[in-house]
Amino acid sequence: MKPRLARVLFPIILLTGFLVACQAPYHQADERYFFVAFNTSLPYWQEAAAGLEDSAKQLGVKAELTGPANFSVNDEVSAFQQAVTQHASGILVSAANPEAFREPIDSAIQQGIPVICVDADSPESKRILFVGTDNLRAGEESGKRMAELLHGKGNVVIITIPGQYNLGDRVRGVEEAFKKYPGIKIPKTIDDKGDSRNAYDAITALLQGKDKPDGIIGLEASGGAGAADALHRVDLTGKIPIVAFDKDPETLDWIQRGAITATVVQKPYVMSFYGLKFLDDLHHNAVHDFKDWRTAPTPSMPAWVDAGTAIVDKNNLAAFREAVASHTKPPI
Repeated sequence: MKPRLARVLFPIILLTGFLVACQAPYHQADERYFFVAFNTSLPYWQEAAAGLEDSAKQLGVKAELTGPANFSVNDEVSAFQQAVTQHASGILVSAANPEAFREPIDSAIQQGIPVICVDADSPESKRILFVGTDNLRAGEESGKRMAELLHGKGNVVIITIPGQYNLGDRVRGVEEAFKKYPGIKIPKTIDDKGDSRNAYDAITALLQGKDKPDGIIGLEASGGAGAADALHRVDLTGKIPIVAFDKDPETLDWIQRGAITATVVQKPYVMSFYGLKFLDDLHHNAVHDFKDWRTAPTPSMPAWVDAGTAIVDKNNLAAFREAVASHTKPPI
């Protein structure tokens, strides 16, 4: 470079570098995101925590999973409200009860905090979008598999948590599937409150009575394992088919042992991984369909993102386990 040209370009290069250095970073140091859930001690949420952590590392932000270790709507609402008082940059929430979360979500939105429902929805609230499973279709898959196992005839017990919106959709999906099989009835629905011990106790009581079920469908993570344990204790392993939900290690172990016939698995890692990215875009108004998501006449995000499901049984269990990443860190 000629000396004269160097004297001209050097100040320009310095000025450019100075201006770039003075630009505010895209992510601020005080940005903090929360994922509020319930039953956070379950392996299901360990996967979600891993997706949240990986997404946060990519974005360069802080994010944490919080909420009660058991099924408690009130405690989860309190955890959500605490995240709001900490001026969260955005909140993901799995709403244990849609009505209980309606006002808290609306209040957070009014304060300018973006809220996305993940896994369990509160559709009547002002949440921006839902990221999760097509629960009606997932319930239909469960019902169809059970109908095939029973050859279209028998009494099926459902294990669920009444009042939870996503699980209600799964129940309706099972019922829809059974409409094609008039020989199948649902004489009893069990509320296990998200605890496998409650499922175990309820199924044990049924087995001791006259009306033993011909099949059992678990529509949340704990029910299938609890039912399998109950059958195992009375030497009925594999004699009453169980179609479970989710892919926690205990459920997969029972499939290996022949006690659970199949399970419908969700993708909590995917839900939280992309849920955080959506929150980050909202916080920064990255989607320029409108000037600001807070004043937009309609959300600038998709209304619903289906994370998808798969069915795992003994035929594909080994390949599934080999392919699944390990998430060994505690959820909170």
